[in-house]
Amino acid sequence: MNQRNIMTDIESLYEVFRKHPVVTTDSRRCPRGSMFFALKGENFDGNLFAAKALEQGCAVAVVDDSRVAVDKRYILVPDVLQALQRLAHYHREQMPSKMIIQITGTNGKTTTKELIAAVLSRMAPVQFTQGNLNNHIGVPLTLLTLEDDGGFGIIETGANHPGEIARLSELVDPDMGIITNVGKAHLAGFGSYEGVKKAKGELYDYIRIHNKIGIFLNVSAPDLPEMAEGLGAVRYGLTGAKDAEIWGEVVECNPFVKFRYRQEHNQWQVVQTRLIGSYNIHNLMTAVAVGMQFGVPFPVINDALAEYAPHNNRSEFVRTRRNSLVVDAYNANPSSMAEALNNFDRIQADNKMWILGEMRELGVDSEAEHRKVVERLAANASHVWLVGEEFKKVAPTGMRCFGEVEELKPLLADLHEQFILIKGSNGTKLYQLSSLL
Repeated sequence: MNQRNIMTDIESLYEVFRKHPVVTTDSRRCPRGSMFFALKGENFDGNLFAAKALEQGCAVAVVDDSRVAVDKRYILVPDVLQALQRLAHYHREQMPSKMIIQITGTNGKTTTKELIAAVLSRMAPVQFTQGNLNNHIGVPLTLLTLEDDGGFGIIETGANHPGEIARLSELVDPDMGIITNVGKAHLAGFGSYEGVKKAKGELYDYIRIHNKIGIFLNVSAPDLPEMAEGLGAVRYGLTGAKDAEIWGEVVECNPFVKFRYRQEHNQWQVVQTRLIGSYNIHNLMTAVAVGMQFGVPFPVINDALAEYAPHNNRSEFVRTRRNSLVVDAYNANPSSMAEALNNFDRIQADNKMWILGEMRELGVDSEAEHRKVVERLAANASHVWLVGEEFKKVAPTGMRCFGEVEELKPLLADLHEQFILIKGSNGTKLYQLSSLL
């Protein structure tokens, strides 16, 4: 195969996709009849695994190295990643009857997405981002799972540098958008809190520029109302929030969140959830607002939220044979760390203990932000264990500090009848501790 055989028109590639509508980028996971896209990374070249993918069951392999394209099972394109993204966008554009909602924000994206999906799936087909596939590869893969069934697509998008949400919004072309909140995260990439606001606001910019339906706006979230100026919005917030159409509040949180919500002239709806963390009121209210907007009855919304169970180390309550755990170890930044500590303060329990991992990607703000955490916990110093070099720089006398998670594992067998908060960036690997406690 030579340069003249390069496929550049997206319509031809889409015809292949229609015959083989399952896409994979992993040569170890190749459903029979699927399409393999040979992506490149810093330490790998998917072109080198194309032949293996075909042997494992793929029907075709999309590659950008002419040397491996030895027969008709290979589709040669100028750039595999661009081909994947163009194909995903083209597929999304083929289903105008499907309501696409794009979600971004500093914290709560995944939980909010799953709560919305739980509510909407009670009335219509829903496809939504699985796990944390919210980047320039995961978003196209999610879009390619959409079906033209008149239902909903809930697409989570993340970023750690300016311009990424703008590019992902172009791929997704959402009908409506949600920014969960704006907080201090990925400061090394965004440069400052103002940089975070501008980057997350790229979703609002897309909705505004392309005259889309509008947004779901949490008017109780700092900065979002100002950022959303001029946009059509379904407005919701905490009880007493100005300009809200739907209000909600935490009833109790001990340890699971019970909350209530209402719309003007309607009675309060009370829901007992299986979520840990009073901060989840914002995620829950977003799901309520979305459900109400699309006509889901109150009893159905309530049942969906009551039955939702968190997973993947996000706001999980775990009771082991020896201890009780609040596990929120998927990610951490100054905003989510503060929320986790606030919530833990509200829980009434004896023998509280904090095992905290460092917060990554904070750049020049890292030392100051870690210092704030240890200063806040100074009164409980003897019950605090810290993990990571960033905490080591600021850990005061009385707080035990470990360079990495492996150092504290041998000590866990001595912990009994403790109520423990486990919170840290995913890279600190605190998620490994639950099974040892």
